[in-house]
Amino acid sequence: MRSSSPALLVIDMFTLFDFPAADRLKPGAVRAARQIARLARQFRLRGQPVIHANDNFANWQLDFKELVDACLRTPGASSTIARLLQPEPGDYFVLKPKHSAFLATPLVVLLAKLGVDELVVCGMTAESCVAATCFDSNAREYDTVVVREAVAGIGRAKATALRLLEDGKAARVVPLQRYLAQ
Repeated sequence: MRSSSPALLVIDMFTLFDFPAADRLKPGAVRAARQIARLARQFRLRGQPVIHANDNFANWQLDFKELVDACLRTPGASSTIARLLQPEPGDYFVLKPKHSAFLATPLVVLLAKLGVDELVVCGMTAESCVAATCFDSNAREYDTVVVREAVAGIGRAKATALRLLEDGKAARVVPLQRYLAQ
């Protein structure tokens, strides 16, 4: 059995939470960010890529670093998450215009250049951008893993989305401790 070459794909964790239902999402997003930070540390220690794929919220003049800075300056969940997940030198980033991190982005080229065959997907929301990315990842034949505690969602929609991903074989959904132990 050949060994995998994983990358951590962090989806949409840099946000100003200025959308409907944001207040319901914030607590789960902060909890997920703490677990994503643990995963990111482990990936960096192993010399494995950490990739941030983030929506640009239709602001086509905003780059990724400006988005992170805006979040750091916004009190509450935005700055808490930005401090926890602030990119480090060597991290990668991709701005995405829609739900999937693959749609109209250079992600496939980046993954090929990095030799990645396993994507560990985390971020928010499970029922939207995480799910869309996992389905696209699976369609491109990456081994796709979702770490349950490192994903945020709203209410029951998170559990439903994770069950759909697993039942549809689009991703393996695993607990954080099991992933870290491997």
